[in-house]
Amino acid sequence: MPNLRWIFLVFLSAFSLVYPHQADSQVEGKTNLSTADSLFAEKKYKEALKVYENILYQENAYSPAMLIKMGFISEGLGDYGKASLYLSKYYDYNPNPEVIDKIKSLTGQASLEGYQISDQDRFLRLLLDYKTVITGAAALLMLVFLILVFVFPAKRTVFYYPAILFLIITFVSNNFLNKPDTGIITGGPVLIMDSPSSAGNLIRRVEAGHRVTISSSKDMWYEIEWGNKTAYVRKADISKI
Repeated sequence: MPNLRWIFLVFLSAFSLVYPHQADSQVEGKTNLSTADSLFAEKKYKEALKVYENILYQENAYSPAMLIKMGFISEGLGDYGKASLYLSKYYDYNPNPEVIDKIKSLTGQASLEGYQISDQDRFLRLLLDYKTVITGAAALLMLVFLILVFVFPAKRTVFYYPAILFLIITFVSNNFLNKPDTGIITGGPVLIMDSPSSAGNLIRRVEAGHRVTISSSKDMWYEIEWGNKTAYVRKADISKI
């Protein structure tokens, strides 16, 4: 007869792998979004933007429609940097050329770097879209095989290796399948350097609107990828997406 305590502990372990940080109730966030949408409908744009920004930066939550509204309000207020930031974030959900054209018009750029999407990017986005499903399914299968290990000890080796495999998939999916840090250049002109120092060599001088992948940070600098090379930009000149 299998030890029920072990089965219970196995279940708890699987659950903790999938949900290591339980989020707070989302009721407040939905209420705030409804409030902001009401203010937007009443054309109280500044008040709506404050609530939207609180949802985005304090609650780390947003929707594509919300980002579009934030971009619309920011453009109306003449803050083209923020408008470009919100549209760039929206671009992650809807990689439409029209979004790039709008950012170009806001920043006055003829061409923008960082918006090209490769097959690898599309595959990663697909995995990220289904991350919860992948992690949950792998954890469930891991749990099933671990239970079978205890229920049928004579066939332990048959179920042991699949359990280990799904354990690895669960762990990797939950802890390493993440969206890479990206940012948009909001200052201008911005100096892209070959080292994290103002004494370094200048790679390129650019204006606002370009998207970059952020590899790491060092003091007042971000290490970024620019033209398949490692480069550095001051943190003050980049807004994270």
